[in-house]
Amino acid sequence: MAVNAVKAHLITLKAHKNRLARTSMREMFAEDAKRFKRFSIAWDRLLFDYSKHRLDERSLAALLDVAKTAGVKARRDAMFSGKIINATEGRAVLHTALRAPSGELIEFDGRNVMADIAAVRRAMTRFANAVRSGRYKVGGGAITDVVNIGIGGSSLGPAMAARALAPWHNGPKTHFVSNVDAADLAEVFKVIRPETTLFIIASKTFTTQETMRNAATARAWLRRKLKRKDVGAHFAALSTSLDKTRKFGIADERTFGFWDWVGGRYSVWSAIGLSVMIAIGPKRFGEFLDGAHEADTHFRTADYGANIPVVMALLGVWYRNVWGFETHAVLPYDNRLARFPAYLQQLEMESNGKRVMMDGRAVSTDTGAILWGEPGTDGQHAFYQLIHQGTSVIPCDFLIAAKSNDRLSGHHELLVANCLAQSEALMTGRTLGEAKAELAAAGLSAAEVKRLAPHKVFEGNRPSTTFLYERLDPKMLGTLIALYEHKVFVQGVLWGINSFDQWGVELGKVLANDLIPMVRGKKPAGRKDASTAGLLAAYHRKKR
Repeated sequence: MAVNAVKAHLITLKAHKNRLARTSMREMFAEDAKRFKRFSIAWDRLLFDYSKHRLDERSLAALLDVAKTAGVKARRDAMFSGKIINATEGRAVLHTALRAPSGELIEFDGRNVMADIAAVRRAMTRFANAVRSGRYKVGGGAITDVVNIGIGGSSLGPAMAARALAPWHNGPKTHFVSNVDAADLAEVFKVIRPETTLFIIASKTFTTQETMRNAATARAWLRRKLKRKDVGAHFAALSTSLDKTRKFGIADERTFGFWDWVGGRYSVWSAIGLSVMIAIGPKRFGEFLDGAHEADTHFRTADYGANIPVVMALLGVWYRNVWGFETHAVLPYDNRLARFPAYLQQLEMESNGKRVMMDGRAVSTDTGAILWGEPGTDGQHAFYQLIHQGTSVIPCDFLIAAKSNDRLSGHHELLVANCLAQSEALMTGRTLGEAKAELAAAGLSAAEVKRLAPHKVFEGNRPSTTFLYERLDPKMLGTLIALYEHKVFVQGVLWGINSFDQWGVELGKVLANDLIPMVRGKKPAGRKDASTAGLLAAYHRKKR
């Protein structure tokens, strides 16, 4: 029977919350000179600072008890060993095998999956090297542009990684198309040459509606521009449906498979990462995998109190279920991580946005925070106002590198200063007395001080975590992604839910298929609700 471990500990956790509510973090730091050391984890090239949280050693111990009694270790070992932990779909969850050393033995259904992974990786490497070197040619010569067509994890993962790793790009230009909105593909058509473009179609079943619509449009565009029907050499496929890829015109040697035990939002490590491998090269792609594997090893071996993903997960539960904070902001101080918050939105909200436990019973606590974010410092001039002075408390993750990948004097120091200042300001705030003193020191009259001071008060005591790492390189990006993956996994165990299915996306797809002939005017609205029928009628009137 599924168990919601958080629910079992809520009374104890709420007692700690009530106790801590009377003490500010500002006071905690003043009373404990070693607080930073007590509540931070230095691991490899990464420092994980969680000292700016509404937490002390007693409440942390209570949270760690939740993890210890929830069976996290047993569930973790089952995942890594290839057990079927995605029970609703009858699948193993083995994305971690995709970045494991080739010599490891990881079996599923009596077969060593590492041999299959190695075979696909070798095929990807051969093709990527041929494209990057110019040995693979199409009608116009060597490939200059690669367009990845997918959706969800088949697009968001490689698109995020390709942008993050732009300093290591030394292959063809990469472009990513996911939206069935014609504008997405049309904008790419404007900047590529059909004669030297390779399209990668990413769909495990080769039936994904949006992806196949975009793929068919790309093929028609090539045929029209190149004035020939056979354009198969301009396509590669990331799929296991060889009959469908062949029918589309893609040769088997340009089709790269992956497995049912690789979920879409965990697939960037698989053949889905081909566009990234072409952009940065197989060696750098290997470093990306190595970084993730190091995070896997840390997750498997570190004690709970020194285990970054476990602590991340517990902090999320602490605020979602005990303090009642509904949202969580991820704020990377690196413009190349602009898509990282969106990537984590899918990872966390698709994984843990669940209302029933593994056995089908309704959950008895909230699950999954609403995750959002944008890079700093742009966000400081947009939504940080609400984070600092709004009525909702929003726990934040700040991410910052010690070393920049760009050599423009003075920029990175300013970026780092802003990142550290934001977490400091969220923690310390500004009292009414401090606001009055500041205004008085600026020469304002007593009346003006009284009038303006309330507007300059910052409540403070707002929690944040800071990830400080040496440099954002392929290895570090792999590490960061994997840490968040394991955070999501641990939270799923604590809530007793299945983090690896996503039935919530299905109903809309079914209804969309039903609506397509109605939108095309080939079928009446029939029994549709009044709103949907009314919108269809208005659409047809406005379309005339």
